Amino acid sequence: MNAKPNVSEFGSVDPAPPSNEPSVDHNMRCLIDENEKMFLRMRAVFALRNIGGKEAVMALARGFNSNSALLRHEIAYVLGQMQDSNALEVLSRVLSDESEHVMVRHEAAEALGAIGDHRALPILNRYLEHKDPEISESCEVAIDLLEFVSNSTKESINDSSY
Repeated sequence: MNAKPNVSEFGSVDPAPPSNEPSVDHNMRCLIDENEKMFLRMRAVFALRNIGGKEAVMALARGFNSNSALLRHEIAYVLGQMQDSNALEVLSRVLSDESEHVMVRHEAAEALGAIGDHRALPILNRYLEHKDPEISESCEVAIDLLEFVSNSTKESINDSSY
């Protein structure tokens, strides 16, 4: 019998179920603990995403200090899902970091687009001609996504005003 995986409120099937712990601080401590099992750290990432808000964004941002590129990639991904402009600065810093793993930078670019905030355009435009296609192509997609998200938000606001 094949069990269907749970789809999150963000429309994704997560690689780990979110922790049931509602505390931002508890989940952050688990996330940044390099000795903790990766599965539990991933659960903390998805719990923080689900909690949401500036405090959760800042807790997730601390995870970019992790030794694991996989975890840093997942953090960038969930910051995009959260669509919280509080993540713009940290995602811009990750995208700009030439020493960061290319797939983490790729995900940071796409997350910047997913947020839908036009303040991300200068950083995305800066990397449109990057030597790594994973970066340049992600910025191209992110700019289109940013416009799509921004326009979709405007349309839903206009539709709700009837």
